[in-house]
Amino acid sequence: MSTLTLKDGTEIYYKDWGKGQPVFFHHGWPLSSDDWDAQMFFFLEQGYRVIAHDRRGHGRSEQTPYGHDMDTYASDVAEIVEALDLKDVIHVGHSTGGGEVIRYVAKHGNGRVAKAVLVSAVTPIMVQNENNPNGVPISVFDDIRNNTAKHRQQFFIDITLPFYGYNREGAKVSEGIQRNWWRQGMSGSIKAHYDCVKAFSETDFTEDLKSVEVPVLVMHGEDDQIVPFETTGKVAATLLKNGKLISYPGFPHGMPTTEAETINRDLLEFFKS
Repeated sequence: MSTLTLKDGTEIYYKDWGKGQPVFFHHGWPLSSDDWDAQMFFFLEQGYRVIAHDRRGHGRSEQTPYGHDMDTYASDVAEIVEALDLKDVIHVGHSTGGGEVIRYVAKHGNGRVAKAVLVSAVTPIMVQNENNPNGVPISVFDDIRNNTAKHRQQFFIDITLPFYGYNREGAKVSEGIQRNWWRQGMSGSIKAHYDCVKAFSETDFTEDLKSVEVPVLVMHGEDDQIVPFETTGKVAATLLKNGKLISYPGFPHGMPTTEAETINRDLLEFFKS
């Protein structure tokens, strides 16, 4: 099992497969690098070197009680990139991982990043406030925190329904995908998951988006019930200097899994462009 001990002593689990141009995948809350199975397998066979880590407190990484904020997440990624001496890297982030990607690229990526992709990402900011009046009310995130703290076992089953659009009429529900989401979530730390809610909902990535020079692809499902497209992906694309938006009618938040064939095709086209 590949692990890296960071400067603060936290042990981070990561996968590093293959050779070729590196593609670094960043997972969402409260999951692990396993959520990228469909992409890592596909791009490995396409001749890329694929890397993904379990964010601190998530999956197989150490369940440290501290550091669950975007600046630390981005710094952790920087240490992994430097330890593996990765260059010309394409960073792909889903949901919370999208925030991690843009913060990393903006603060630490100079000279090492080729491109970035924000998939169903929390950028530029999710929570409703005076600068983001159309955002998601803080009460929604308070409810997520409460359920994580007190009912995590059941909540992590229930949330898979909107996450994958399984609550939509005519949806083909995969119990295996639901169980895999639950498995990943329950392998992580309740403390990390609780704290990460603030990180993914209240962090403002506006200046990060504006500052990034490299090409950035924004991919977002128009039926995303977790991270609403109209106030995140649609807005994020307008803030980028070199951005491209692909929106998908009817696609859910978890589209890298449920719509892997489409997502992988569009990712590959962007990688090669």
